[in-house]
Amino acid sequence: MSTHMKKFFKKLWIRFAIHVSKKLSKEMGNLDDNERLSSAICRNLIKHPESTFLIAPLSHKRYIRNEVLQMFIILQDDRMNITNHIYNYDISLRQDTSERLNRIFDHRVEEARSKFESEMKSQIRHSLHLILKKVT
Repeated sequence: MSTHMKKFFKKLWIRFAIHVSKKLSKEMGNLDDNERLSSAICRNLIKHPESTFLIAPLSHKRYIRNEVLQMFIILQDDRMNITNHIYNYDISLRQDTSERLNRIFDHRVEEARSKFESEMKSQIRHSLHLILKKVT
């Protein structure tokens, strides 16, 4: 009896997994052109070595600025604002697209933080004992 139950639940689980994967693949294909293009622009700007990043913790906005390309992007909730001196686009994003871009952004900021922290630690020349001797 238990082997029949195991087979039943295994088949049920497989059907569920197939259903979910089909549903997700259909949703991913439903991106409109503006969302697809703006996401690509944002990902490329995040990867660009000249981009600078800023996070506003209270408003949960993420800012990307690139002086070389003269572009600014603001990511907030499910919206993206792409601006330069000629145009301004405000694009609505799906939640999964917004979360993916936020993860990419956060990962890039963490890389920069880690690099900054290691540079700070590499410049330490004195131990706390030597600093205490200098101060006293």
